[in-house]
Amino acid sequence: MAFSVCFVCIGNICRSPMAESVFRARVDEAGLGGLVVVDSAGTDGWHEGDGADPRTVTVLAAAGYESDHVARRFRASWFSRLDLVIALDSGHHRALRRLAPTPADADKVRLLRSYDPVAADLGDLDVPDPYYGDDDGFEECLRMVEAASDGLLDAVREAREGRAA
Repeated sequence: MAFSVCFVCIGNICRSPMAESVFRARVDEAGLGGLVVVDSAGTDGWHEGDGADPRTVTVLAAAGYESDHVARRFRASWFSRLDLVIALDSGHHRALRRLAPTPADADKVRLLRSYDPVAADLGDLDVPDPYYGDDDGFEECLRMVEAASDGLLDAVREAREGRAA
């Protein structure tokens, strides 16, 4: 059975699709493409059906990442099929934990930057929303996502190995 990871931000057009694209690339590079399912969603449905913000697409393309995305809203019923729900900031983290049907489901919710040792040591775990800013905010968002992705990949590998044992 595949291990499932879903990244969540507010509208699913900036941060979470960026994290989805970067992490999917890491999963594929690690040869885990068929073993780890990567997805994203938003806590709110404002942009359901829309593509990723053009600035997200531009920043991803410039860094060599693919992006084929349609925004959607996270549903509580998804917890049963997900192994990890990765929040992009503490507000999403709180909202997702409240939405979780069970305590076990709430335990699946983690902050992305908790997988970046430098950010975790500093206690700086939010990925700021770049939507209302300029292109620099999107580039900074990408740097934060990339910095946390290797640690998340290690955690997913460990969890998969623990399942197989």
